[in-house]
Amino acid sequence: MRVHHLNCGTLCPASARFVLGEGGLFTRARLVCHCLLIESDDGLVLVDTGLGLADIQDPRRLGQRFLRRNAPRLLREETAAEQVEKLGFRREDVRHIIPTHLDLDHVGGLADFPRAKVHVFRDEYAAAMAPVGRSAKFGYRAAQWAHQPLWRPYDVEGERWFGFASVRVIPELSSELVMVPLVGHSEGHCGIAVKTEGRWLLHAGDAYFSHKEMDPVSPRSPWGLALFQRLRSTDNAARLENQARLRTLVKEHPSEVSIFSAHCAVEMDRYVRASEAPTRTLSSGVRDSAA
Repeated sequence: MRVHHLNCGTLCPASARFVLGEGGLFTRARLVCHCLLIESDDGLVLVDTGLGLADIQDPRRLGQRFLRRNAPRLLREETAAEQVEKLGFRREDVRHIIPTHLDLDHVGGLADFPRAKVHVFRDEYAAAMAPVGRSAKFGYRAAQWAHQPLWRPYDVEGERWFGFASVRVIPELSSELVMVPLVGHSEGHCGIAVKTEGRWLLHAGDAYFSHKEMDPVSPRSPWGLALFQRLRSTDNAARLENQARLRTLVKEHPSEVSIFSAHCAVEMDRYVRASEAPTRTLSSGVRDSAA
């Protein structure tokens, strides 16, 4: 099963030093919207969609708060729709979309694939359809699903995955693809694990934001990202607990599982470099997943 790593939205918040803990104080930071395009035996599967074509055409859909805070580049060529076609596929070939959660920078492209089934945890679906509190204040934008997607909500139940609860989605697939609850950032936030070439890739969404947070020896979060995560979380204690569990996974199963987040540009760049040199082994021991 071939897996493509796509950046479907570059975000440029002010002050790299504040946000990332390195770089210039007045230099803009660089964050990404790291998505996966999976070639499966039941068509294409997208894990997150990043920003969509309608978001690029009318940025007001994203809200002034998001635009001011993140200064997105708003490039059409970064949308999942454009990148799918550049790889030689049709948009209709995308049969399934599995968002880590329904924040605006993760599902902006839903409408670009209106025939795709959208798999999501029921708690996340409920929170997005009737947002309250922090959920209403921050990331959900009803305009992004006004086209009435083919929702497929799931309850949290199923087999264990490295000690985590998990739900196998798209049962008709011969490949292994599971949703892993990682709540805290949002009500029904999850990671998406896919097995390819004998090892697991875990897209951890917004469970963490910087590769530094997954250091099993001395984890640390840049001050700006730490503040944002704490303010944005619907359950900060659960978020921190899940981060700790992910670090344990990194420490105990480095040869079996590779973990990356939705917005860390360092992690994104590692996979891009690996795809350009398929036999290259990354410093973290991660091999190219798009062989």
